[in-house]
Amino acid sequence: MTWEPVIGLEIHVHLKTQTKMFCRCPVGFGAGENTQTCPVCLGHPGALPVINRRAVEWTLKLGLALGCEVAEHAVFARKHYPYPDLPKGYQISQYDLPSCINGSVILPTAEGDRVIGIVRAHLEEDAAKTVHVGGRSGRIGGAEHSLIDFNRGGTPLVEIVTAPDIRSADEAKRFLQLLRQTVVELGIADAEMEKGQLRADANVSVRPAGSDELRTRTELKNMNSFNFIARGIEAEVERQIGVWESGGAVEQHTYDFDPATGTLTARRAKEEADDYRYFPEPDLVPAEPPAELVARLRTELPEAPTARIRRIEPSLDLDRASVLVTGGLDGLWDATVGAGAEPVAAANVIANNLVGAGVDPALASPVELAKLVAARDRIPRQAFDEAISKLAEPGFEAAPYIVQEAVSDASELEPLVDRILEENPGQVAAFRGGKEGLLGFFVGQVMKQTEGRADPRVVNELVRAKLAGR
Repeated sequence: MTWEPVIGLEIHVHLKTQTKMFCRCPVGFGAGENTQTCPVCLGHPGALPVINRRAVEWTLKLGLALGCEVAEHAVFARKHYPYPDLPKGYQISQYDLPSCINGSVILPTAEGDRVIGIVRAHLEEDAAKTVHVGGRSGRIGGAEHSLIDFNRGGTPLVEIVTAPDIRSADEAKRFLQLLRQTVVELGIADAEMEKGQLRADANVSVRPAGSDELRTRTELKNMNSFNFIARGIEAEVERQIGVWESGGAVEQHTYDFDPATGTLTARRAKEEADDYRYFPEPDLVPAEPPAELVARLRTELPEAPTARIRRIEPSLDLDRASVLVTGGLDGLWDATVGAGAEPVAAANVIANNLVGAGVDPALASPVELAKLVAARDRIPRQAFDEAISKLAEPGFEAAPYIVQEAVSDASELEPLVDRILEENPGQVAAFRGGKEGLLGFFVGQVMKQTEGRADPRVVNELVRAKLAGR
């Protein structure tokens, strides 16, 4: 039987407001533990919350970017659960009347555009951070004890819930990359996954291909890497298929995925809405955004990442276009191509060399970059790499690097290749005996002797010919 994954995502995005959701404690990453707290975010008796207006506006802006309807009347609620990282014993969130509903995002794929439904985008406060001490993975399993840092508690958090419209781990990864770039370009979040500013849960089930049934789902919690999310989904899909094909039935549980071992560990039965005992937050009034605010926010939306991918795709291909757009590199690519660079070559240099060198694309000169792209096959690799690394420096010019032509005359390189082969008879014999990986050794020796000035393609061809006895 052929199986089809059915995947929905719950994505949590930290808004980069200056203060927390319901108090005036500063929001920031890296401060000393428990130094950004007050009676409100610590849940002391008698402390009353006050809504962060900026957080509400940014949530509406994100909802509009996701094609959502903006609610005229949104209500905050208390979501109860007894975790040590929740000092009040409940989280202030939105439940049956969220700020944004019924949206959709276009996900470009090689098979055409896929429509991923957005069930809701609602605003809430984040919980504190639990640090598990001891053990191998940093998770609760095997930990010696746990500590709580309440700095994160109360941070404005938008939760985006998709419909179960995603059909593969790769689609989930691409969707999350697209969503991350959207929130970054809106200016509402940095969404750095390694800092916990963007986290995702995946609800996963499988069904016979062609069926429209929704079978029991499981949840993968709080994954903070696009690759780990994809790997976790793949592992859970494989596990569920094995359960069904062995005659068993999938049980609804929450799982942790350990990327170091590729294993899934069941933690608890997944909660449903009834378990949280929602009721309206009595200390907060509903959020009722004026129509003129919504209209203004709509005019501030930039061109959507999906539209930009489809716009530049004809000059490249889907994968290259997606890499550029989701990496925030397409603006530099546009300008570099406008300055005369060949589109595919410019995309490769920007996505590989520029990113690898850690160069800020906003500071790079597209005119000088276009010159380097055009000359990349004529100048030594060392000179090209050095030029790329300095591209964002004030007043950078490509000319001094471009004049350093690579040595590509075979007759000039041949004596050097002959000498290196003569000096390494053991490696020559090993190569001819089948160890073709030694080709890189010989090429590397030539590049070293020429201080990186030789054209590596010419060297490669020459060494191969010599070793083959031609």
